Parts: sequence; structure tokens; C-alpha cells
Amino acid sequence: MIPAWVDGTLQPVEKLDAHLRGLRHKAVSVFAMDGDSVLLQRRAAGKYHTPGLWTNTCCTHPHWGEDGLTCAVRRLDEELGITGVQPEFRLTAEYRAPVGDGLVEHEVVQIYSFEAGPGLRVEPNPDEVDAVRWAPLSELRTEVAAAPNRFTPWLRIYLDEHANAIFGQPAD
Repeated sequence: MIPAWVDGTLQPVEKLDAHLRGLRHKAVSVFAMDGDSVLLQRRAAGKYHTPGLWTNTCCTHPHWGEDGLTCAVRRLDEELGITGVQPEFRLTAEYRAPVGDGLVEHEVVQIYSFEAGPGLRVEPNPDEVDAVRWAPLSELRTEVAAAPNRFTPWLRIYLDEHANAIFGQPAD
């Protein structure tokens, strides 16, 4: 159960139901950085929406009653085997985007980042992640501009609208 607003009240709702109904709900996104490069993941082929698309390091929904930082740390471990990091809160953003098959992400997302440095141990969970790679932000922006449909809608929104708050530099 994830926290979603139903008729103006925050309530526990099944994740798929929230996406089917396009309900506004809480989410968490994390960016692992190594200087000006960001760790990206390609979503596993078995994901029920946006499978096979590249996205930020980790994106998820908190459980009912779970705070954003606890959720970020939990999902970094569950998705990527990343432990021992302390993500830093960057901002809260809201967006609404279709994600295919009639599903809608309408998220109030807490965005975190952390400096990974060289040697970050990453062990992707194949149920969650097909591949990972590091990408310099300038190259990522070029790739997204050239082939936006290879990337999740929320990553495109973050780069277009929130890059300064996330990365400490203006969006191009």
C-alpha cells in the first residue's frame, strides 16, 4: 500500500490502483552521482510500466507510514544492492505523466542525491533492473534530446524542470 490522495485525503492505496486511477501519490527518486556523472538504471523487462526504459538511479513509492529517506535507503538496497549511503534531500516536485497502457504517474516526489565516488558497489536485482551505467550529465541531456522515448517520463521532467535543484546547475 502506498500513500495516495483520495477525495483530498491521504489514504493507503494499492500501487497499481493508484496508477490505473491516476491518483496523486507519494514517491521517492534518488540520483547517485560521481562528480558530474549520474548512475542510471534500465528498468527490468518485467516491470508493469515503462519496462526497458532508462531512468535515474532509483525511483519508487514509500510504504504507508514510511518516510522518504527510509524509503530511499531501502530501495537503493533492494533494487541495486547499494548500502552504506546517506542520500541528501534535494527537493519535492510534483508531476503528472502517462506511462503507457492507460496508467498515469501523478506523483509528489521527494528527490534525493548522494555522492557515490569511485568504487560504489552496485549489484542490480534482475527483477527490478536490466542494466546500469554511468552517464555524464551533458551526454545524458544530449541522449534524452535525441531519443526521449528511451527514457522514463519522470527523468525527462527532472532534467527539464528540476536540474538546478538536483544537480546544482541549470538545465540547458
